Amino acid sequence: RSSDLSPLIKMYYAKIKKVDIANGTGVRVSLFVSGCTHRCKECFNEVAWDFHYGQPFTQETIDEIMEALKPVHIKGLSLLGGEPMEPTNQEGLLPLLRQFHQTYPDKDVWCYTGYVLEDLLAGGRVHCDVTDELLSYIDYLVDGPFILDKKNIRLKFRGSENQRIIDMKKSKSEKSLVLWDES
Repeated sequence: RSSDLSPLIKMYYAKIKKVDIANGTGVRVSLFVSGCTHRCKECFNEVAWDFHYGQPFTQETIDEIMEALKPVHIKGLSLLGGEPMEPTNQEGLLPLLRQFHQTYPDKDVWCYTGYVLEDLLAGGRVHCDVTDELLSYIDYLVDGPFILDKKNIRLKFRGSENQRIIDMKKSKSEKSLVLWDES
C-alpha cells in the first residue's frame, strides 16, 4: 500500500516536461514539484499547491530526468512548482541536483521560487540544512511571488514585474546581487 510508503517520500512532483522552451534559455527539461504555501492569486499551476499531488519523487524519477537531459540540444534543467524551495522540497531536490551537477557540468539550472533570495540565505525564513548546497547548484534563480497586479506578459521567463532573474554564479563571484542579462 502506498500509504505505508508516504513517510519515506520527501517530495512529490506534478509533471516532467522533457522539451520546454518557456522556463529558461534554450531547450530544457522542466520538473514541476508539488507543494506550495504561497497561494498566489491566479497561479498558473494551482493543482500543484498540494504537497501530495502527482507522483512520488524517487530515484527512478531522477533517472528519468537524467536520461531526458542527455541529448546535446538540451541546455539544462528548470525547477518549478509548486514551490521548489519549500524546505521539504529542498531536501527532495538535493539528490537530483547533486547527480545533475556531476553528470552535466556544462548544462545549467534555472529555479523558479515564490520566495525572494533573502528568504533563502542564512537567517532567512526558509533557509534549512540543505539550502546553501542547493543554491550552489542553481545558475539562475527567478525569485519572488507572482503578483497579479504586476503581471506583464512581455517579460522574459517570468510573470510579474516584481520577480527577478538572479545570475547566481556572478552574484557569488562578485559578492553582490547580479541580475541576468536579457540581451
